[in-house]
Amino acid sequence: MKVENLTIEQKIGQMLIIELQEKQITEETINIIQKYNIGGIILYRKNYDNYQEMLKLINKLKEINTENEIPLFISIDQEGGRVNRMPSEILNIKSASKLSSTGNIETVKESAKIVSEMLTKTGITMNYAPVLDIKNFKEGHAIGDRCYGENKEDVSKYGIEFMKELSKGGVIPVIKHFPGHGAAKQDSHMMLPVIKKSKEKLESEDMEPFKNAIQNGAEAIMVGHILAKDIDGKYPASLSKKMIQEYIVEKLKFKGLIITDDLKMLAVRLRYSLKRAVTLAINSGNNMIMIGTKYKNIEKIIKSSSKKVEKGKIDINRINESVEEIIAVKKKYNVNDNEVTGFEIDNINKKIKELNSKM
Repeated sequence: MKVENLTIEQKIGQMLIIELQEKQITEETINIIQKYNIGGIILYRKNYDNYQEMLKLINKLKEINTENEIPLFISIDQEGGRVNRMPSEILNIKSASKLSSTGNIETVKESAKIVSEMLTKTGITMNYAPVLDIKNFKEGHAIGDRCYGENKEDVSKYGIEFMKELSKGGVIPVIKHFPGHGAAKQDSHMMLPVIKKSKEKLESEDMEPFKNAIQNGAEAIMVGHILAKDIDGKYPASLSKKMIQEYIVEKLKFKGLIITDDLKMLAVRLRYSLKRAVTLAINSGNNMIMIGTKYKNIEKIIKSSSKKVEKGKIDINRINESVEEIIAVKKKYNVNDNEVTGFEIDNINKKIKELNSKM
């Protein structure tokens, strides 16, 4: 796995996490993955109807990617509660809020062990969890019951244990949504949320769980589409050089993968074209860019970004550093394109049932 073996287009492809547009693998899917050496896929429930279909799909993606030198991240949002991407025949673990409300750290650790077993046996190598936002609003809020607590202490205590157990089980945990979606009232799927807290308050409260997680070995961080007015009043955090370079890299001394939330969300799409958003995302310091759009748009973005590299509008050093970091994480977690056989549904359901009964 060497960066120098890749073309500029393939390096940009390696920085992308894309969404499957259908349940079946098409020639278009094969072409986009193989031609551009795509870095990762994010799966949703719309991509399969049952567990066997999910398993078959993942093994097919792995098989397709064996043409490439660098293995594929298969990723998912598996938080439990209302953010559950596993097929319906698998019981759902209760929300982070309910897990932490037991006051028992072992319950949270057990939930992470079950999630990591489910995911590793299914061939999923990256999970966009835990949520390290602080619960400032009601359950139905965009973040709400997805949080581990209403203060930085509880969020750090439970969220970091979940992160550690996920990692021990062989799944890359992605802490989210920096600098703290819990501080914003709006939902970034619908509009650009604005954080009106002072820089000092944001640093001492909402950023604190992320700082603690980084000090405890966080491997990857997702940056939210949130405008922190007192830090950068122009760009959302996910596209802000100030937020990513000054805070995540310099102040928090984070050395892992920095990933954007999905650029298809309206917080970004209402303000920028996808091509412009990707340019800002790369130049601001993100290593990976999640972008759930049609394959033809992905191809246009890769070609457009490649031309911008040639013209000096995108820093090639930034791209090379990102691909090096992606490869390093894939090596560390032994990410590979080997076939997987899955887990016994009855066994997992029994464990989930026992866990949920503690709440």
